[in-house]
Amino acid sequence: MIVTLTANPSLDRTVEIPAALDRGTVIRASRSVADPGGKGVNIARALSVSGVETVAVLPGDDGDPVLAGLAEANVRYSNLATGYPIRTNVTVAEPDGTTTKINAPGEPFDERAQRELTRLLINEADGAGWLVLAGSLPPGVPSDYYAVISRAVREGLGDEAPRVAVDTSGSALRDTLNGQDGLPTLIKPNSEELAELVGRSGAWETLESDPVETARTARELVDRGVGSVLATLGAKGAVLVTADGSWHAQHAPIRARSTVGAGDCSLAGYLLAHEAGQEPQECLRQAVAHGSAAASLPGTQVPTLQDTTPQAVTVTKID
Repeated sequence: MIVTLTANPSLDRTVEIPAALDRGTVIRASRSVADPGGKGVNIARALSVSGVETVAVLPGDDGDPVLAGLAEANVRYSNLATGYPIRTNVTVAEPDGTTTKINAPGEPFDERAQRELTRLLINEADGAGWLVLAGSLPPGVPSDYYAVISRAVREGLGDEAPRVAVDTSGSALRDTLNGQDGLPTLIKPNSEELAELVGRSGAWETLESDPVETARTARELVDRGVGSVLATLGAKGAVLVTADGSWHAQHAPIRARSTVGAGDCSLAGYLLAHEAGQEPQECLRQAVAHGSAAASLPGTQVPTLQDTTPQAVTVTKID
């Protein structure tokens, strides 16, 4: 079983327009859809639709459209009531695959709510193989919240604690790696986030285009105690670095329709393969296959395992 936490979930509304975005004009959308969202929610959706036992943990009231959407999608969830509606994010998708996202901040989350959410998460994580901490943090939550959760889960569950994967950005990601206790089993940065983690923010474009340099950079984090780094590189695929080696994987060219949620689906593909007992390079292959399949779908749709084409992914060992 895989448990995901989405501390700042959203209702993701995607508006498709028939031509390039022309600011300051009236545009008639060609399509509009709304899906339950937030990184952890997207990962749970992608896992669940491929038959992996999953629980999505999130704050939100019974009857909220996000929870209703999860129920409709047959995604099991466990929610903490908050007394306010879950935020709505808007994505504008252009025909060439360009997406513009407008994300609401979410409602403030006080210390009591944080403690209650942590307790709920520990309860749900008992017996899980993976715990995924994903997405932004709502206002009022300290940037080290994921590190605090990781320690609390490990202290609460001891030897039965699940592996921890983290997919976030900015200070929430940096502070997850502070200290030597409670470091994640896996992190999934993109090139910009990876460059920032090692103090070389201006180098992200180099990483985006150079898998070998990406692997060398990610190795610094593995040497610091992070279990593995899955670094996504957009159209260049992804790089996986573990204590035992590093690999680069890239999918054959696709026609991208929306890149929203593609990184989330990459992590879901990796976890799906890991749960099936596959080797690291095959987990990487499935991660890239899942991300590419997600990018070829409209809006925030998530692919099933059958939608993916791992045979179209080339995996190359770096070291």
